[in-house]
Amino acid sequence: MPCLSGSRIRGWLVVRILATCLLCICGLRSSVARTLFIFLGFREIYLVCLVYIPTPTWSNHHNIWRDAQVPQRTFSYYHPESRGLDFAGLMDDIKNAPNGSFFLLHACAHNPTGVDPTEEQWREISYQFKLKNHFPFFDMAYQGFASGDPERDAKAIRIFLEDGHQIGCAQSYAKNMGLYGQRAGCLSILCEDEMQAVAVKSQLQQIARPMYSNPPVHGALVVSIILNDPELKSLWLTEVKGMADRIIGMRKALRENLESLGSPLSWEHVTNQIGMFCYSGMTPEQVDRLTNEYHIYMTRNGRISMAGVTTGNVAYLANAIHDVTKSN
Repeated sequence: MPCLSGSRIRGWLVVRILATCLLCICGLRSSVARTLFIFLGFREIYLVCLVYIPTPTWSNHHNIWRDAQVPQRTFSYYHPESRGLDFAGLMDDIKNAPNGSFFLLHACAHNPTGVDPTEEQWREISYQFKLKNHFPFFDMAYQGFASGDPERDAKAIRIFLEDGHQIGCAQSYAKNMGLYGQRAGCLSILCEDEMQAVAVKSQLQQIARPMYSNPPVHGALVVSIILNDPELKSLWLTEVKGMADRIIGMRKALRENLESLGSPLSWEHVTNQIGMFCYSGMTPEQVDRLTNEYHIYMTRNGRISMAGVTTGNVAYLANAIHDVTKSN
């Protein structure tokens, strides 16, 4: 399942560490983040040593980079009015960033919005990154949960590889392998040659030694066994697709229930968005009403965890959402 297949890609070497504890779920530990900047030479080569993060993003991204003492800037991503992608704003911010900037990108199933670029938009983003010599660092926490196909969900990364980018990728197996308590993930860095790969690997080993020395191996072995056994891998892929299809089905059911109630609002975004989350567009006050009056819980930015929606509660959820939003 790694997005970077094989140890060598068109003459480039991949440094890959599959271990527990090296990665935080859906992101890097701060010391890993700091080292990325060091060995990629950002502080020596570029006057600008900061990371560009989408607006919005997983909230802990800000904590990670702040703790790594790396300044942050944001780039446009979500368009509240359409509840979709602000592609024009995103491209403008990529073009206006200093040459050689470091960008954090969600590979698929963007958290919290569920809004991803199309394949053609990813190609335009990759092209602009090439022109500006930006470094793309992908966070992939939901591979397989967007479309149900891990290969399809890795398309953005493969586009950047085809275009010859040097990239980094942090994967989490918490959701798609059911290993949330094991903290298992994979950090892959594409290197220009063997000498750079050796240097990068040694930097990562220096981080690991004082942090945890030797990590718990159970989670990493579970992933390794499944991916290296054709029968187990096939079963796992079937189960991942089953989970993704169920979530897609709940999106459709929630939208149909809201529309059947005569809601004056458009709920197309519920089925247009993908992955585990629906960025509903509800206000903090409306979310508070859901909590206080209906005992329905979600983050106050209106993000619904679609994994918690079932055939048994979708009608109740739709009625509650309709009640708190119908005045709009």
